[in-house]
Amino acid sequence: MTITRTNVDALNAVVTVGVSKEDYADKVQKVLDNYRKNASIPGFRKGAVPMSLIQKQYGKAVLLEEVNKLLQEKLNTYLTEEKLDILGNPLPKVSDDFNWDADDFQFDFELGLAPEFQVDLAAKNNITQYKIIADEKMLNDQIERIQKQYGKLIAKDTVEEGDDLNVTFSNDENGINHSTSITLDVFKDKKTAKKFIGKKVGDVVEVSTKGLFDDDHKLMDYLKVDHDLVHGLDITVHVQINGITTSEKAELNQELFDKLFGAGVVSSVEEVKAKIKEDAEKQFAQQADQKFLNDVTEFLLESTKFDLPAEFLVKWLQTAGEKELSAQEAQEEFERSERGLRYQLIEGKVMTENNLQITFDDLKAYTSELIKKQMAQFGQLNPTQEDIDGIVARVMSNQDEVRRLSEQVMSEKMLTLFKEKIKAKSKEVSYEQFVKEMYGE
Repeated sequence: MTITRTNVDALNAVVTVGVSKEDYADKVQKVLDNYRKNASIPGFRKGAVPMSLIQKQYGKAVLLEEVNKLLQEKLNTYLTEEKLDILGNPLPKVSDDFNWDADDFQFDFELGLAPEFQVDLAAKNNITQYKIIADEKMLNDQIERIQKQYGKLIAKDTVEEGDDLNVTFSNDENGINHSTSITLDVFKDKKTAKKFIGKKVGDVVEVSTKGLFDDDHKLMDYLKVDHDLVHGLDITVHVQINGITTSEKAELNQELFDKLFGAGVVSSVEEVKAKIKEDAEKQFAQQADQKFLNDVTEFLLESTKFDLPAEFLVKWLQTAGEKELSAQEAQEEFERSERGLRYQLIEGKVMTENNLQITFDDLKAYTSELIKKQMAQFGQLNPTQEDIDGIVARVMSNQDEVRRLSEQVMSEKMLTLFKEKIKAKSKEVSYEQFVKEMYGE
């Protein structure tokens, strides 16, 4: 067998494989001999079927199979030895005048080559690495929520600000009749909320659905209106007050502290705030890290320029999946997946250049910590190492789980690397400020 490569350009090549009769003849003959030994054809004893009949019936199929095996083996070996970094898989070039009756064959395969490029993690950028703090306002608000949550519900006769209302929204003409619980701050317009102040159980307030909530989709929840009707709905609905309650806040005492964190863990409001702050900022750090990763991804996609063998990839996509795609469908699929492919190449380059690898010990340690956290959520604070090791072993026997966990471990390694290499500015913000900056509000 012979194999040669012709580079069309920096991103495309054609590999030509020459197969001669001496490469496949013995293999084909061996298979046909086995067929002859086992063939059961009427009129002939088993093992006595003429080879000419075996050749006529099975020869072409066996030839195709054995030649294709040789091709795959030779191609795979060639790509490995030449260390070619290809995208997709080699595509055979179909020739209309190909002749399987010849002794020698020549096969051409198109290759899409991965582009050469550099990733500059130290390049100038506008990325901000946020540190989100739980400020005093957030801590006080959380303390108040806890007091309400653990407080007593008291029935009332008259509506005041901050009360919880059980109401029925109704409009006979439009078939609306739905009971639900609301607080007055759910209404977009403060004038609408003021209509309820001073009202008593049994009173009815008329409101317009137009602009009633900050999002028209909330009409689906509170009035049970179909999605097709909510946009621009402008009708009058009656709101009957069925019940009024308020919360008598729980006292900030040791009994409440023990309910929240366990007996004797905290003993003062300041310690409660410190505990809330610690837990909140752990969650905030995850959100800040995710935004940082997203921003780095966008930065690398924008700053790392390279071409792709687009025409080849579109052609490859037509036959790569379970269902064959038309040229148009493949083009659309390529456009949808191009950014993801580009980032995969960038990520692979970063991993290679910085020798980022996942060891078995990395995966085992990460899985162990994950299991400890999950067990703690269910109150198992001191599991034995034997229990943890047993669960880790079961998890890591599942290849899908191993793949998913490996991606998480590598994501953490990439995050650590980016924090070291990316020259981002640091900014300390409250969670409210972070949300505003994240969504541009």
